[in-house]
Amino acid sequence: MFESIRLYPVSAMKNLSGISIFALFWRACPLYMLAVFLFTANSYADTQEPAVVVITFPATSENVISRSSLRAIFGMRLGKWPVDTPVKVFVMKDDTPEHSDFSKNILQVFPHQLRLAWDRQVFSGQGQYPEQVASVQEMLSKIASTPGAIGYIKTNEITKNVRILQIR
Repeated sequence: MFESIRLYPVSAMKNLSGISIFALFWRACPLYMLAVFLFTANSYADTQEPAVVVITFPATSENVISRSSLRAIFGMRLGKWPVDTPVKVFVMKDDTPEHSDFSKNILQVFPHQLRLAWDRQVFSGQGQYPEQVASVQEMLSKIASTPGAIGYIKTNEITKNVRILQIR
């Protein structure tokens, strides 16, 4: 028996089912590489800065907001800040990339779901549509000049005239 191990080392490296260790390695290698790739891609995606941020009127007392409160505000179900200041919601047009990014990545709803929520509020007589702006400059000027205002812009368009809300 020991003589066969010295003469044929590969045939001696078989597990109980008759498959060699080398065959097992080459079968497992692609799965291992896929797992490493997915883990690396996932951790890279988590460390990237969001493309869109939530902005408010500079004198707003809030610095942090929960995602559920943000959904309620942009769904037009929450009309006041915790200090009883009325909320004024500003949004971009439905077909803009900023609106799509904000809806999907920040609120974690599809843009058409947000539109349906607004329609439901308006048609039931319980609310109104948010004010729609045509450009980033208009969004920035409206947020900076309207007490209780909230909106969103791309991170590279932030100015000192607005406050960024952190989402927890």
